[in-house]
Amino acid sequence: MANFTLPQLPYAYDALEPHIDAKTMEIHHTKHHQAYTDGLNKALGNLGAEFQNKNVVDILKNIDTVPENVRGAVNFHGGGYNNHALFWNNMKKGGGGEPSGEVAEAIKKAFGSFADFKTKFQTDSIGVQGSGWGWLAKNASGGAQFITMPNQTSPWTRWKAEKLTPLLGLDVWEHAYYLKYQNKRADYVTAWWNVVNWDEVANRFKA
Repeated sequence: MANFTLPQLPYAYDALEPHIDAKTMEIHHTKHHQAYTDGLNKALGNLGAEFQNKNVVDILKNIDTVPENVRGAVNFHGGGYNNHALFWNNMKKGGGGEPSGEVAEAIKKAFGSFADFKTKFQTDSIGVQGSGWGWLAKNASGGAQFITMPNQTSPWTRWKAEKLTPLLGLDVWEHAYYLKYQNKRADYVTAWWNVVNWDEVANRFKA
C-alpha cells in the first residue's frame, strides 16, 4: 500500500505571524494537509504497486494513466498533497520583497514588470470562483506564466500538454485564511506577499 506521510513544516506554526496566524497554519497543516495525505494513500491503495511506488509528481504528470475509477480521487488528493508541500516551502519568515536573477528576468519578460505580474497574480487569484490556487509556473519554453487551477488540481497534470512546472503557488481555499481574514480573501492575498520565499522559487526555476 502507498505510504505517503505528512511533510513537516520548515518553520514553526507562528513563524509567519502576523501575516498568516499560527492557528490557521496548525489546522491547515495537521488537519487539511493530513487529510490529503490520507486520501492519497487510500486512493492508491486500490491500485497496483506500479502506482503505489511512484513519486506523486510522476503520478500527477501521468494522471491520464490512472484508472478512471480512482482518477478523480488521485487527482484531488495527490494534487492537494503536492500543492501543500510546495506551498509551505514557498513561504518563510522575513520573506517578501521582489525576486532577483533568472526568475526576475523571466517575470519581466512575460509580464512587463514585477508590478504588472503582481497585479495579474493578485487579481486572478482573488477572482478564483470557489476554491483553487493561483500559480506562477515555468513553461515549455523556459519562460514564466501565470495560471489558476480549480480545487486541488495540480499544474503538474498539464505536463504532457504544456510542460508546466509549478514554481509559486497561493492557496485561496477558505481554510487557508478564514480564521484571521474571515471572507476577506483580498486582504489575505495582499498579506501573503510579505512571506513569499523567492529563494525557493529561484531554486525551483533553476531545477
